[in-house]
Amino acid sequence: MAKILIVDDEEDIRELLMYNLKQEGHEVSCAENGIAALALVKIAAPDLIILDVMMPQMDGIEFCERIKSDLENQHILICFLTARSEDYSQIAGLESGGDDYVTKPIKPKVLISRINALLRRNFKPEVITSHLNFLIDRERYLILKNNVEIHFPRKEFELLALLASKPNTVFKREFILNSVWGSDIIVGDRTIDVHIRKIREKIGNHMISTVKGVGYKFNDNAEEI
Repeated sequence: MAKILIVDDEEDIRELLMYNLKQEGHEVSCAENGIAALALVKIAAPDLIILDVMMPQMDGIEFCERIKSDLENQHILICFLTARSEDYSQIAGLESGGDDYVTKPIKPKVLISRINALLRRNFKPEVITSHLNFLIDRERYLILKNNVEIHFPRKEFELLALLASKPNTVFKREFILNSVWGSDIIVGDRTIDVHIRKIREKIGNHMISTVKGVGYKFNDNAEEI
């Protein structure tokens, strides 16, 4: 799950995107122009911004430059979504700090796939910790429990790292599949369950909770039984 800010002056576009992104489990906020969005960035703390180019008061290119000029915001992904398909417009968007440039019209499912790909790409290569006895190091693909390394195959590692990236947050099954396996890969319905079982065998059942009918969450305050 990610925090996403939609900046577009067309209300129907905002509502359509918000609906589809929320269906994927994302937390979504909206702004109708760049000036309103600047104020909202500090409140919403988005992981990714879907940004129109042609807007009143402040266009998308200027907004992107303003965001990326602030060191505190440089981690934020920006995906331009615009009707402007000219080469010079795409170049301007990417050179201003944009991470992707998508032209309208686009099917919501295709856009969601692009967004999820961006979010996967932006996983921070850093250490994620829970308790003093549990550590995940994404940069070195290393997991330690009580200072003892535990071996995880790649998909198990990515699944555990995803859940641990936001402790106590419930990740929906659909989001997990898209984030770890990708929307273009077809896997069995029980694939996540099998991987979760294997992870629990290695780190303890108490570390991951099942939310029936929804998905899974990583418990950062769990006590080992």
